[in-house]
Amino acid sequence: MRHSTKLLFITSLILLLSACSSGSSSRYHMKHDAAPLRAPTTLEMQDAVVVDVKKSASASRPYEVLGKRYSPMLDETGYKEEGIASWYGRKFHGYHTSNGEIYDMFAMSAAHKTLPLPSFVRVTNTANNKSVIVRVNDRGPFHDDRIIDLSYAAAYKLGYYNHGTAKVKLEAITLDSIPARKTYIQVAAGSTLSNIEALAATLRLQYQVPTNIVQANNIYRLHLGPIKNAQHAQDVLQKLKQNQFQNAFLLYTQ
Repeated sequence: MRHSTKLLFITSLILLLSACSSGSSSRYHMKHDAAPLRAPTTLEMQDAVVVDVKKSASASRPYEVLGKRYSPMLDETGYKEEGIASWYGRKFHGYHTSNGEIYDMFAMSAAHKTLPLPSFVRVTNTANNKSVIVRVNDRGPFHDDRIIDLSYAAAYKLGYYNHGTAKVKLEAITLDSIPARKTYIQVAAGSTLSNIEALAATLRLQYQVPTNIVQANNIYRLHLGPIKNAQHAQDVLQKLKQNQFQNAFLLYTQ
């Protein structure tokens, strides 16, 4: 009795280890990749927002895949490259990327063999000149003829989701490379130019900021700016609202 119980325990343990082993050898539920069952929404196809990010230390170490060794960059500044892009979708959706984030085929993300993780890249389809900014948070594609693997949403926006691959141009985007955003304040609008010009002269002297008048559909709009300092713009806006211009609001431009 004691012998049969021990034998049953060993048999069960072997079966359990075998199940774990077979499960770990197949990380993904799908054998082949596929497109999602719906198109990305307009909101999902907005460019990734470039922010200041801490690079992944573990993803910066040299690594080897399929017998080839890769040494990730420590700084993406100035990086440019042209080549073939592919995309990946449902098979990898919901799994961890190389820097520990969760892959979302509807997010603006990408995989690259050596760029720092995470980093940001502008990808331009050279066939139609469409471009998108993606967050690089994964490693791949491990094909000699491809330089980047985009999320399904990014490939959809670039217009090659139904072709599989496309010739693209890559350009790293950093906070330093983004032009400073200029801020304007729209103060008033009216149909009489002389009144708007008189108000512009008064406010230009009072707030010590440039003014410009924009005409559209026989309406003249008075803008204060550009104001490069965001806090200064907020201070001026607050004073304007306290000084009879309650409908003043901020405008932004690159």
